[in-house]
Amino acid sequence: MKRAVLVTLLLEAAMVVAWSSGFIGGKLSADTPGVFLVLFWRFLIASLLLAPFVRQATRSGVTALQLRRQAVIGFFGMFVYLAAGLKAIELGVPAGLAALIGALQPLTTAALAGPVLGESVRGRQWFGLLLGFAGVALAVGGDPGNAPAWTYGLCLLGMASLVGATLYAKARQDTTPMLPALAVHCIVATPGFLILTLLEGNFWPPLEPAFGLAVVWFILFSTLGGYGLYWLCLRRTTATRVASLIYLTPPVTMVWAWAMFGEALTLAGIAGFALCLLGVGLAAQRRPAAADCPQG
Repeated sequence: MKRAVLVTLLLEAAMVVAWSSGFIGGKLSADTPGVFLVLFWRFLIASLLLAPFVRQATRSGVTALQLRRQAVIGFFGMFVYLAAGLKAIELGVPAGLAALIGALQPLTTAALAGPVLGESVRGRQWFGLLLGFAGVALAVGGDPGNAPAWTYGLCLLGMASLVGATLYAKARQDTTPMLPALAVHCIVATPGFLILTLLEGNFWPPLEPAFGLAVVWFILFSTLGGYGLYWLCLRRTTATRVASLIYLTPPVTMVWAWAMFGEALTLAGIAGFALCLLGVGLAAQRRPAAADCPQG
């Protein structure tokens, strides 16, 4: 196995684990005054930590156009995606159903990857994507909820925003180094979450361990880990392949929840995990070609 292929596979595995951590961060935020308050401080602190990398990147030749492109990716792939999905759950959409709607992302990405990016999606891959979606449906259960009908549109909006950001990023083939790119994403997301936090009545952080833990968790695992690895993997392989990995995040989240909170692992969840693994194996290429693996 070529080194570039092995590196890509390891990065993809790490991305699945780190992306799943965001749902655990949401659970940790349940013990705080509000998830938007946590997210505001998450992105504010992350912006301050990462901002020096933007200055360094501009001195190294990164252009204003590249930074504007990253701002577009951050607004839709980070702010709109998170804000819409979390608000839908807050308004009564069951978390499992929100995850199921979010799992439409790989199918939507694959459907648009051909006309937008020129990526070829074979019949075996389509079957794998459908199988992965079935696995997610089995794993998360079928609680329909009783939220207002329009709130389910928020879930679709969040899913569509991440799809759009993914296709835009892949189409532009931007070479902005990852840390400056993440910095721009966080800087763009911070004002949006400040507004949402102010609308809820407060933006001062409570001096509570639970709040600090949630913020640190989100910064380390979800921002630097989940988002950083997602965009890095996207640079190394196809949009369809990266999107298909999202199918593994709900079942991996169940393992996180079992290990950290003692939540039961159900038979349906285990069966769904198996379907997701099979589906992702079919949806992904047999292995990322060396030509698709530039060093990122």
